Amino acid sequence: MKKTLIIPLITFCGYAIAQQKTISGFTETSAAAELKTEQKFDASLSAQRIGETIKELSAYPHNLGSPGSKAVAEKLLQKYKSYGLDAHIESFTVLFPSPKTRVLELTSPTQYNAVLKEPALAEDATSGQENQLPTYNAWSADGDVNGQLVFVNYGLPDDYEQLEKLGIDVKGKIVIAKYGHSWRGIKPKVAYEHGAIGCIIYSDPKDDGYTAGEVYPKGSFKNEYGVQRGSVMDMVIYPGDPLTPGVGATKDAKRLDRNDAPTILKIPVLPISYHDALPLLSALDGTVAPEAWQGSLPITYHVGPGKAMVHLKLAFNWDMVQAYDVIAKIKGSEQPDEWVMRGNHHDGWVNGASDPLSGQAAMLEEARALGALLKTGWKPKRSIVFCSWDGEEPGLIGSTEYAEAHDKEIQQKAAIYLNTDGSGRGFINTGGSQALEGFMDEITKTVIDPQTNVSVLDRKRAKELVDGKTIKSKKEMLETKGLKLEALGSGSDFSSFLQHLGVPTLDIGFGGEDEGGEYHSIYDSYDYYVRFKDPDFKYGITLSQTAGHAILRMADADLLPFDFRTLHKTIEKYAKEVQELVNNMRENTEVDNQLIKANDYKLAADPTKNEKMPEVKADVPQLDFSTLTISLDSLKKSADRLSANWATAIQKNTSHDKLNKMLYQAEQQLLSEGLPRRTWYKHTIYAPGFYTGYGVKTLPGIREAIEQRNWKEAQEQILVVAKRINNLAAYLNSANAL
Repeated sequence: MKKTLIIPLITFCGYAIAQQKTISGFTETSAAAELKTEQKFDASLSAQRIGETIKELSAYPHNLGSPGSKAVAEKLLQKYKSYGLDAHIESFTVLFPSPKTRVLELTSPTQYNAVLKEPALAEDATSGQENQLPTYNAWSADGDVNGQLVFVNYGLPDDYEQLEKLGIDVKGKIVIAKYGHSWRGIKPKVAYEHGAIGCIIYSDPKDDGYTAGEVYPKGSFKNEYGVQRGSVMDMVIYPGDPLTPGVGATKDAKRLDRNDAPTILKIPVLPISYHDALPLLSALDGTVAPEAWQGSLPITYHVGPGKAMVHLKLAFNWDMVQAYDVIAKIKGSEQPDEWVMRGNHHDGWVNGASDPLSGQAAMLEEARALGALLKTGWKPKRSIVFCSWDGEEPGLIGSTEYAEAHDKEIQQKAAIYLNTDGSGRGFINTGGSQALEGFMDEITKTVIDPQTNVSVLDRKRAKELVDGKTIKSKKEMLETKGLKLEALGSGSDFSSFLQHLGVPTLDIGFGGEDEGGEYHSIYDSYDYYVRFKDPDFKYGITLSQTAGHAILRMADADLLPFDFRTLHKTIEKYAKEVQELVNNMRENTEVDNQLIKANDYKLAADPTKNEKMPEVKADVPQLDFSTLTISLDSLKKSADRLSANWATAIQKNTSHDKLNKMLYQAEQQLLSEGLPRRTWYKHTIYAPGFYTGYGVKTLPGIREAIEQRNWKEAQEQILVVAKRINNLAAYLNSANAL
């Protein structure tokens, strides 16, 4: 069955690559020239050079504010200049906490002092270096707390609902949560909302350790001492420097008092290894944790609270440091004030060979190859701007401050922002603005996967088909033509460009066959990377080709290849989802209330567990989605008409300057005054979820109001979204008039 699914895809792939003569946005003549340029670009790429760059830049720690960060930025500057690009460093003055005091001890019923340290390994040359950041969570509060310990599974809102059913309250207690199933910053945020005074986060071996596979250094997975560092900044409010929301953190910028910064947490938070977690979890008594909560440590997991008492003491150096963004430009020959922006961050929590230097090295190789093309006389029509960001790890700081400092200019000039981050061996992952789906579909059909010799798109589709959970889902995938871009939430440097400024955005990476436990640890090293992530750096080349072709085509297109029909279909799908969400909530509420009134919940409960019974919920009202439906009808008509006019216009040998600018600024029509309670996020279609962090919420204003049962706000947000869609429809009609 699997072969019958894959063989037609492979056959089609070979045909498509051999036959490609046209490219969307190019005339027949300009397409031929573009394909020759791409061939020269590809021929100039070197896997060996990518590997050498990763090794060079990961040779020492380079976190934000460190001497290593400045040294890496200066190396990047010199590399860009040596390629022939006009490059400079733009710095911002930002807040950055580093640990001063870290104490975690079990004080009852036995005594245990946590190790809180990852050991150096003989197999990993850089794992014992000085000046490596200790294991900690940035943006934790200072604190010295004592309390009973409670195990909260992954620490998500649903887990606290389960605790409530068990009659367990975390108020005044310290919670311990597993890493995974959400962004780490959600765990202490939800704990604080439920009254906890401290939060400990650990990686369970079931998710990230010996149950998943052999541990490092024998295998790639997390060993018992490995710890995931990371930010717990409440980035769903706003990313970037916590003291300068909405404005660039220049030296003289007006700043909030640190105590007033809403994105800095109010309780102490500490990540630990599963070596340090075992004594804490072993000391827990009370209710046995539900089966779904059980991990792989050699104990029966209990929830507590009980005799287990913990002391957690944290203090930080709250320093103002410099973030060094490296900006390098190739000036466009025809439209120099239209920018094709390309970014990847350069800072790491420690040595960061995979995250971020695998992506940074691939991007540098693209810049070097374009520099080689410049020497042959080639020049892009539009300017290409490479951005090596600092401070991404603590909270997207470098990219956010740059975007806020240059917001008006970026909205006027940026035709696209293309982002990458850490990358490895496996399958392509693509997300971004849905009007660019067709554009990326063409590219991913022609870039070859180095392991299978088929296109990266067809390998991805084959994987999805084989992994499909049901026959229905597999049939739907077979019927789906082309690439589907995922909606973007947060977690990398695209956020400011898409969700704050409305710039068309793409995010690209490879992975899925490079699983391991090195993430944000001292073991994210060159030695680890060449063993387990991308040993021959071939996927570094594949990333450079994919991103490089996208940059070249956007820079040289006669008519920019935006297709808003795809955007319409995507928003229409989201609209149906939120309507189904309301209907499902209504049906579930009605059934649950019937069961509660009939006493069925109480009769079904185990009387020995003293479970708390659910309360009757208010009925779910009817929401009026008619304005949203009407606006989507308008968008469909204008997008269909623009597609037809676009196809005609590309055949004409005339200037498309005005139309091109309208095309790349169209997404800005979907920006509102900001989402409720977090106005920095202005895009009405995509945002990180308030309780999912990195995970996206589509139609976030509507969807989250429904999920919180805030029906008045949900109805208001339907009108907000409908208005923005109508604005986009009218804007596209203006483009049609051209």
